[in-house]
Amino acid sequence: MLNLSPAVLISRIITLIIAFTVHEFSHAWTANYFGDDTPRLNGRLTLNPLSHLDVMGSLLLIIAGFGWAKPVPVNPYALNQRSKSAYMWVSLAGPISNFVMAILAAIPFRLGLIPFRFTSGSWMPTLSSFLFEFIIINLALMLFNLIPLAPLDGEKVLEFFIPENLRSGFDKIKQYGPILLIVLIFVLPRVGFDIIGMVLRPALTGLFTLLVGGI
Repeated sequence: MLNLSPAVLISRIITLIIAFTVHEFSHAWTANYFGDDTPRLNGRLTLNPLSHLDVMGSLLLIIAGFGWAKPVPVNPYALNQRSKSAYMWVSLAGPISNFVMAILAAIPFRLGLIPFRFTSGSWMPTLSSFLFEFIIINLALMLFNLIPLAPLDGEKVLEFFIPENLRSGFDKIKQYGPILLIVLIFVLPRVGFDIIGMVLRPALTGLFTLLVGGI
């Protein structure tokens, strides 16, 4: 697994279980709040990780630092039609939950309660190294899911802001989202053109520095 140390591997597995579970539960809870009981009927209104984790997406998160869980089924037509932004908030709930978790994990660093150091060669992560991985992965999940390509959350958020006169064109383009995503993640990096990395890494570094302070 790319020579990951046992400490990093343990940190990523624990983070995976927490981050993906809360992310997907947030989608389910928000959909239920807006009147759609589809997630509840499909057993997704729960904090049980087994209901949310996807094997391939989980492995990618451990190895590469990004990944995905099982999508929460949502029926947009069952959402409260009085709130035109309901579907957008359902989609945004997952990334918001990751950002909130990153903020909470950064508080001990920001307040100086935990020294920012790592124990090299250790089989078990220190609290500092675990929180570092927890913050980084949650921020990465938030940013990755906000990419405006289907089937990621960002596509549905962007769709809410598309003007009506451009919606038909947007609908034609979004069907190619999964293909574009595969090209961006797996194909282009192999030829030395990592667009997602070039865009997300500066944002990730900036947000991490903003949250933890001048470490």
